[in-house]
Amino acid sequence: MPAGSRVKDWLKRLAVPSQELFADEIRRTSLGELLDADTTPVERLEPRQLAAVAGRLRTVVLRTDGRSPSVEAELFDGTGQVALVWMGRRRIVGLEAGTRLVARGRVAQLSDGRLVVYNPTYELRP
Repeated sequence: MPAGSRVKDWLKRLAVPSQELFADEIRRTSLGELLDADTTPVERLEPRQLAAVAGRLRTVVLRTDGRSPSVEAELFDGTGQVALVWMGRRRIVGLEAGTRLVARGRVAQLSDGRLVVYNPTYELRP
């Protein structure tokens, strides 16, 4: 690749918003997981279907507001996001923002249209 082309690519990357770079990185690194784990991209998830999704956790939060505690995480795979909720838990070792994982469970849709998987099984990925 000519040096001028590399400089142009580098300058283009500087102008791209960080969220787009993050999504592109997730898509590139998740491709192997998608093939290995037989997962579904978040943009293709349908309510009430059993699914496996692969991606990286953006946030992990403990909710204790007047009800049973729950750990809630937002999984992003470059095509969209899905909430993962483990009810009755205060902490799950290994789950933190930036962790890559594959989650499996039944997809539900909240009244505001967001997708969620309750008590999914999961595999941490390196």
